[in-house]
Amino acid sequence: MIQKTAPLRAVFYFYTMDNSPIGVFDSGVGGLSLLQEIKALLPNEDFVYIADNAYSPYGAMTSSQILDRSKLLTKWLIAQSCKIIVVACNTATTNAISILREENNLSFVGIEPAIKPAALQTKTSVVGVLATKGTLSSSLFHETSNAYGQGITIVEKEGKHLVQMIEQGKINDRELRLLLHSYTKPMIDQGADHLVLGCTHYPFLTPVLKEILPDHVKIVDCSKAVAQQVERILKKKALLRPKGFDGETTYYCTGESNTMQSFVGHGNAIKKVSILG
Repeated sequence: MIQKTAPLRAVFYFYTMDNSPIGVFDSGVGGLSLLQEIKALLPNEDFVYIADNAYSPYGAMTSSQILDRSKLLTKWLIAQSCKIIVVACNTATTNAISILREENNLSFVGIEPAIKPAALQTKTSVVGVLATKGTLSSSLFHETSNAYGQGITIVEKEGKHLVQMIEQGKINDRELRLLLHSYTKPMIDQGADHLVLGCTHYPFLTPVLKEILPDHVKIVDCSKAVAQQVERILKKKALLRPKGFDGETTYYCTGESNTMQSFVGHGNAIKKVSILG
Protein backbone atom coordinates (compact mmCIF):
# COMPACT_ATOMS: atom_id res chain seq x y z
CA MET A 1 0.00 0.00 0.00
CA ILE A 2 1.37 3.38 -0.97
CA GLN A 3 1.06 5.95 1.78
CA LYS A 4 0.27 9.46 0.62
CA THR A 5 2.29 12.23 2.10
CA ALA A 6 1.48 15.90 2.32
CA PRO A 7 3.08 17.94 -0.45
CA LEU A 8 6.17 19.87 0.49
CA ARG A 9 5.59 23.58 0.83
CA ALA A 10 8.37 26.12 0.54
CA VAL A 11 8.20 29.00 2.99
CA PHE A 12 9.37 32.33 1.63
CA TYR A 13 10.03 35.60 3.47
CA PHE A 14 8.91 38.46 1.30
CA TYR A 15 10.91 41.65 1.77
CA THR A 16 8.55 44.61 1.58
CA MET A 17 8.88 48.29 2.29
CA ASP A 18 7.13 47.97 5.65
CA ASN A 19 10.00 45.72 6.75
CA SER A 20 12.57 48.33 5.73
CA PRO A 21 14.36 50.26 8.48
CA ILE A 22 13.81 53.80 9.67
CA GLY A 23 16.84 55.96 8.97
CA VAL A 24 18.05 58.49 11.54
CA PHE A 25 20.97 60.88 11.19
CA ASP A 26 22.60 63.52 13.35
CA SER A 27 25.95 65.27 13.62
CA GLY A 28 26.76 63.02 16.58
CA VAL A 29 25.21 61.35 19.61
CA GLY A 30 22.46 63.96 20.08
CA GLY A 31 19.96 62.14 17.91
CA LEU A 32 20.19 59.14 20.22
CA SER A 33 17.95 61.03 22.66
CA LEU A 34 15.31 61.22 19.93
CA LEU A 35 15.93 57.64 18.81
CA GLN A 36 15.03 56.45 22.32
CA GLU A 37 11.60 58.07 22.04
CA ILE A 38 10.89 56.65 18.59
CA LYS A 39 11.99 53.16 19.61
CA ALA A 40 9.76 53.33 22.71
CA LEU A 41 6.77 54.18 20.51
CA LEU A 42 7.64 51.78 17.66
CA PRO A 43 9.47 48.88 19.34
CA ASN A 44 9.03 46.43 16.45
CA GLU A 45 10.71 48.68 13.86
CA ASP A 46 14.30 48.35 12.68
CA PHE A 47 16.51 51.44 12.72
CA VAL A 48 19.71 52.59 11.05
CA TYR A 49 21.41 55.39 13.01
CA ILE A 50 24.34 57.32 11.56
CA ALA A 51 26.34 59.83 13.61
CA ASP A 52 28.32 62.19 11.39
CA ASN A 53 30.73 62.95 14.21
CA ALA A 54 33.73 63.34 11.92
CA TYR A 55 32.11 66.64 10.89
CA SER A 56 30.57 67.65 14.23
CA PRO A 57 29.44 70.17 15.33
CA TYR A 58 27.10 71.25 12.55
CA GLY A 59 26.29 74.47 14.40
CA ALA A 60 29.74 75.83 13.51
CA MET A 61 29.39 75.05 9.78
CA THR A 62 28.01 77.23 6.97
CA SER A 63 24.55 76.54 5.57
CA SER A 64 26.01 75.14 2.36
CA GLN A 65 28.30 72.78 4.28
CA ILE A 66 25.38 71.55 6.41
CA LEU A 67 23.31 70.99 3.27
CA ASP A 68 26.13 69.06 1.60
CA ARG A 69 26.56 66.75 4.59
CA SER A 70 22.81 66.24 4.90
CA LYS A 71 22.55 65.28 1.22
CA LEU A 72 25.38 62.76 1.54
CA LEU A 73 23.90 61.16 4.67
CA THR A 74 20.49 61.00 3.01
CA LYS A 75 21.96 59.29 -0.05
CA TRP A 76 23.72 56.78 2.21
CA LEU A 77 20.57 56.01 4.21
CA ILE A 78 18.55 55.53 1.04
CA ALA A 79 21.21 53.02 -0.04
CA GLN A 80 20.44 51.15 3.20
CA SER A 81 16.81 50.81 1.96
CA CYS A 82 15.37 53.15 4.60
CA LYS A 83 11.63 53.80 4.20
CA ILE A 84 11.64 57.16 6.02
CA ILE A 85 14.42 59.44 7.25
CA VAL A 86 14.46 61.34 10.52
CA VAL A 87 16.73 64.36 10.48
CA ALA A 88 17.55 64.15 14.19
CA CYS A 89 19.45 67.41 14.22
CA ASN A 90 17.94 70.86 14.67
CA THR A 91 20.67 72.55 12.65
CA ALA A 92 20.37 70.14 9.73
CA THR A 93 16.57 70.41 9.79
CA THR A 94 16.55 74.20 9.68
CA ASN A 95 19.19 74.38 6.95
CA ALA A 96 18.50 71.38 4.74
CA ILE A 97 15.21 69.52 5.16
CA SER A 98 13.19 71.52 2.62
CA ILE A 99 15.72 70.73 -0.11
CA LEU A 100 15.99 67.08 0.97
CA ARG A 101 12.23 66.77 0.55
CA GLU A 102 12.34 68.39 -2.88
CA GLU A 103 15.13 66.16 -4.18
CA ASN A 104 14.06 62.77 -2.81
CA ASN A 105 10.91 60.68 -3.22
CA LEU A 106 10.85 59.80 0.46
CA SER A 107 9.27 61.13 3.64
CA PHE A 108 11.43 63.18 6.00
CA VAL A 109 10.71 64.12 9.60
CA GLY A 110 12.68 67.00 11.01
CA ILE A 111 13.28 68.74 14.29
CA GLU A 112 12.44 72.25 15.34
CA PRO A 113 12.57 73.87 18.78
CA ALA A 114 9.37 73.26 20.75
CA ILE A 115 8.45 76.94 20.90
CA LYS A 116 4.75 76.31 20.27
CA PRO A 117 4.01 74.22 23.40
CA ALA A 118 6.21 76.49 25.52
CA ALA A 119 4.40 79.60 24.24
CA LEU A 120 1.01 78.03 24.91
CA GLN A 121 1.90 76.90 28.43
CA THR A 122 3.96 79.81 29.80
CA LYS A 123 2.45 81.73 32.70
CA THR A 124 5.04 84.51 32.68
CA SER A 125 4.99 85.08 28.90
CA VAL A 126 8.77 84.59 28.86
CA VAL A 127 10.37 81.55 27.21
CA GLY A 128 14.06 80.71 27.01
CA VAL A 129 15.54 78.94 23.99
CA LEU A 130 18.94 77.26 24.15
CA ALA A 131 20.16 76.24 20.69
CA THR A 132 23.11 76.20 18.32
CA LYS A 133 24.13 79.19 16.21
CA GLY A 134 23.03 77.34 13.07
CA THR A 135 19.51 76.89 14.43
CA LEU A 136 19.08 80.36 15.92
CA SER A 137 20.17 82.05 12.68
CA SER A 138 17.99 79.94 10.39
CA SER A 139 14.89 81.19 8.59
CA LEU A 140 12.84 78.23 9.88
CA PHE A 141 13.59 79.15 13.47
CA HIS A 142 12.53 82.76 12.90
CA GLU A 143 9.37 81.63 11.12
CA THR A 144 8.48 79.38 14.05
CA SER A 145 9.25 82.12 16.56
CA ASN A 146 7.12 84.63 14.66
CA ALA A 147 4.25 82.17 14.25
CA TYR A 148 3.97 81.14 17.90
CA GLY A 149 5.76 83.90 19.79
CA GLN A 150 3.18 86.66 19.49
CA GLY A 151 2.85 88.33 22.87
CA ILE A 152 5.71 86.19 24.20
CA THR A 153 9.25 87.29 25.03
CA ILE A 154 11.68 84.71 23.64
CA VAL A 155 15.13 84.87 25.20
CA GLU A 156 17.57 83.18 22.82
CA LYS A 157 20.98 81.89 23.85
CA GLU A 158 23.58 80.06 21.78
CA GLY A 159 24.91 77.03 23.62
CA LYS A 160 28.54 77.49 22.65
CA HIS A 161 30.76 74.43 23.24
CA LEU A 162 27.94 72.29 24.65
CA VAL A 163 27.74 69.90 21.69
CA GLN A 164 31.51 69.42 21.67
CA MET A 165 31.56 68.67 25.41
CA ILE A 166 28.70 66.19 25.12
CA GLU A 167 30.48 64.48 22.22
CA GLN A 168 33.55 64.24 24.46
CA GLY A 169 31.54 62.67 27.28
CA LYS A 170 31.97 65.66 29.61
CA ILE A 171 28.34 65.88 30.73
CA ASN A 172 29.20 65.94 34.44
CA ASP A 173 32.21 68.27 34.18
CA ARG A 174 32.25 71.43 36.30
CA GLU A 175 33.08 73.52 33.21
CA LEU A 176 29.88 72.39 31.47
CA ARG A 177 27.82 73.14 34.58
CA LEU A 178 29.26 76.67 34.70
CA LEU A 179 28.46 77.19 31.01
CA LEU A 180 24.86 76.07 31.49
CA HIS A 181 24.49 78.40 34.44
CA SER A 182 25.81 81.35 32.41
CA TYR A 183 23.47 80.54 29.50
CA THR A 184 20.32 80.07 31.55
CA LYS A 185 20.76 82.84 34.15
CA PRO A 186 19.74 85.68 31.75
CA MET A 187 16.59 83.72 30.89
CA ILE A 188 15.67 83.24 34.54
CA ASP A 189 16.48 86.86 35.35
CA GLN A 190 13.96 87.94 32.69
CA GLY A 191 11.28 85.66 34.14
CA ALA A 192 11.38 82.61 31.86
CA ASP A 193 9.31 79.71 33.17
CA HIS A 194 10.02 77.41 30.21
CA LEU A 195 13.36 76.39 28.72
CA VAL A 196 13.20 75.06 25.17
CA LEU A 197 16.05 72.72 24.26
CA GLY A 198 16.78 73.53 20.62
CA CYS A 199 19.31 70.79 19.94
CA THR A 200 18.91 67.02 20.21
CA HIS A 201 22.18 66.86 22.15
CA TYR A 202 20.76 68.96 24.96
CA PRO A 203 18.26 66.46 26.48
CA PHE A 204 21.32 64.61 27.78
CA LEU A 205 21.91 67.69 29.95
CA THR A 206 18.44 67.55 31.56
CA PRO A 207 19.66 66.07 34.89
CA VAL A 208 22.21 68.89 35.26
CA LEU A 209 19.69 71.53 34.16
CA LYS A 210 17.19 70.34 36.77
CA GLU A 211 19.82 70.93 39.45
CA ILE A 212 20.62 74.42 38.13
CA LEU A 213 17.18 75.76 37.26
CA PRO A 214 14.50 76.85 39.73
CA ASP A 215 11.83 74.21 40.32
CA HIS A 216 9.12 76.18 38.50
CA VAL A 217 11.02 76.18 35.18
CA LYS A 218 9.78 73.48 32.79
CA ILE A 219 12.25 71.93 30.34
CA VAL A 220 10.73 71.34 26.91
CA ASP A 221 11.97 69.37 23.91
CA CYS A 222 10.26 67.95 20.83
CA SER A 223 11.23 64.26 21.07
CA LYS A 224 7.78 62.81 21.78
CA ALA A 225 6.10 64.99 19.15
CA VAL A 226 8.64 63.87 16.54
CA ALA A 227 8.18 60.20 17.43
CA GLN A 228 4.41 60.59 17.05
CA GLN A 229 4.88 62.27 13.67
CA VAL A 230 7.01 59.34 12.46
CA GLU A 231 4.24 56.96 13.52
CA ARG A 232 1.56 59.05 11.80
CA ILE A 233 3.43 59.13 8.48
CA LEU A 234 4.20 55.41 8.49
CA LYS A 235 0.59 54.60 9.34
CA LYS A 236 -0.73 56.90 6.61
CA LYS A 237 1.56 55.33 4.01
CA ALA A 238 0.86 51.78 5.28
CA LEU A 239 4.56 51.36 6.11
CA LEU A 240 4.29 50.36 9.76
CA ARG A 241 5.99 47.05 10.36
CA PRO A 242 3.58 44.25 11.29
CA LYS A 243 3.41 43.29 14.94
CA GLY A 244 5.35 40.28 16.14
CA PHE A 245 8.83 41.53 15.28
CA ASP A 246 11.59 42.53 17.67
CA GLY A 247 13.11 45.70 16.29
CA GLU A 248 16.86 45.99 15.87
CA THR A 249 19.09 49.05 15.60
CA THR A 250 22.30 49.24 13.61
CA TYR A 251 24.67 52.01 14.64
CA TYR A 252 27.20 53.77 12.42
CA CYS A 253 29.54 56.73 12.82
CA THR A 254 31.93 58.62 10.55
CA GLY A 255 34.44 59.47 13.30
CA GLU A 256 35.66 57.85 16.52
CA SER A 257 33.21 55.59 18.31
CA ASN A 258 34.35 55.72 21.96
CA THR A 259 31.92 58.37 23.20
CA MET A 260 29.03 57.00 21.16
CA GLN A 261 29.74 53.54 22.59
CA SER A 262 29.21 54.88 26.11
CA PHE A 263 25.78 56.21 25.06
CA VAL A 264 24.51 53.08 23.29
CA GLY A 265 26.07 50.54 25.65
CA HIS A 266 28.92 48.14 25.06
CA GLY A 267 26.56 45.40 23.96
CA ASN A 268 25.82 47.30 20.74
CA ALA A 269 28.37 47.30 17.95
CA ILE A 270 29.14 50.56 16.16
CA LYS A 271 30.38 50.40 12.58
CA LYS A 272 32.57 53.14 11.17
CA VAL A 273 31.89 54.33 7.64
CA SER A 274 33.42 57.00 5.44
CA ILE A 275 30.85 59.19 3.71
CA LEU A 276 32.61 61.57 1.37
CA GLY A 277 31.35 63.89 -1.35
